[in-house]
Amino acid sequence: MYHLRTGMLLGCLTFVTCASLQAENWPGWRGPRGDGTSLETSIPQEWDGPSGKNIAWKVPLAGIGHASPIVWENRIFVVSCVKGSQMRTLTCIERTTGKRLWHQEVIKSNLERLHALNSYASSTPATDGELVYVAFLQSDGGTTPALNVGAARPATLGKVVVAAYDFAGRRQWLQQVGEFASVHGFCSCPVLYNDMVILNGDHDGDGYVVALDRKTGETRWKVARKHHTRSYVTPLIRTVAGRQEMVLSGSRSVISLNPDDGSTIWEIDGPTEQFVASMVYDGKLFFMAAGFPTYHVMGIRPGGQGNVTQTHVAWHARNAACYVPSPVVLENRLFVADDRGTANCYDATTGKRLWKSRLGKHYSASLISGGGKVYFLSDDGITKIVAPAEKLEVLAENRLFAEGQTGEFCSASPALSGGQLFVRTNKHLFCIGKTAAER
Repeated sequence: MYHLRTGMLLGCLTFVTCASLQAENWPGWRGPRGDGTSLETSIPQEWDGPSGKNIAWKVPLAGIGHASPIVWENRIFVVSCVKGSQMRTLTCIERTTGKRLWHQEVIKSNLERLHALNSYASSTPATDGELVYVAFLQSDGGTTPALNVGAARPATLGKVVVAAYDFAGRRQWLQQVGEFASVHGFCSCPVLYNDMVILNGDHDGDGYVVALDRKTGETRWKVARKHHTRSYVTPLIRTVAGRQEMVLSGSRSVISLNPDDGSTIWEIDGPTEQFVASMVYDGKLFFMAAGFPTYHVMGIRPGGQGNVTQTHVAWHARNAACYVPSPVVLENRLFVADDRGTANCYDATTGKRLWKSRLGKHYSASLISGGGKVYFLSDDGITKIVAPAEKLEVLAENRLFAEGQTGEFCSASPALSGGQLFVRTNKHLFCIGKTAAER
């Protein structure tokens, strides 16, 4: 009996330990690895917003924004803009119930000029479990003639503001890190690395990448961008052959920087002018999807030095009109969604397109993967779950809104954490999956 009880106890402890190992926080843009992937296996696969099926809770948000929610244990953080008051805010929500715990004004600022598909709160925050880091554009309403545009019009002048808050909602610091001018608005997500928070400041002016001290907000390093062209790419940091590389597309190039000091490691010219989608990495190749005015999908060999345009491009496809949604790579398949609703699947090694299909009306959200599947969330709230197969295999189709419903849409990328999926719309935050009691 003693051995039986001991065995049962050890079995229970093993189960609890495995379950805890499977659960992941979603602490910043595109999750714990910055590439849209979750290692969790118990991922929601069926839900229905109109009937409430598998919807743990749904709560209204105080303002509008395209930034993703981030999750740290029992806390969810969301940034928004309350247009009537011109406030940019940070809200903390209790994960279990959806109850708002606190709501803080970060800045009050004139509303900048935007692209129709952007928002005044598009930069996903980041957290290290102690502080939450947010970024906004602060403007006094000044303008300058827009650059890199087809028709003359003004662009908003402003300064990029980065701020840090503790989990009780108390501001720890706020810094203006650089000038910013763009006719399409602002979107740059903070990235955490060692004891720094790093931000890409590409814009139609003297662009930069800057690293701040996490505890104080003081500048640790800042490097100039040479092409003075707006882009909205969040850097991806990976260890390659023992070397830290921070890769990003933008400013008319694809570049790798040393995240310790901002020095350039390698660079690829072009292949286009403007970029939005973040890059991903499968341990063999970096993958880039862009852009405007021409469209490209590219596999890039790591480990280069200097200008590697002619030597390190493993493959280059021009047959997917992708711009905004970031791709995801799973089981040697690279999945790319173009804005107009078409999904593409490439062989990650060769660049051969395996299939192409129109899965949605329009895509703004970046792709995510979990449980060995890929999630495509379209603007109309329909998520199609796809297998990483050589031929298209749609495993499930789930909707948040009733068919024909208008006025609510999805532009933010979803978050996965602890067996739950968090989806932000222009009006609500949804928690999809089992409730705390059911789990």
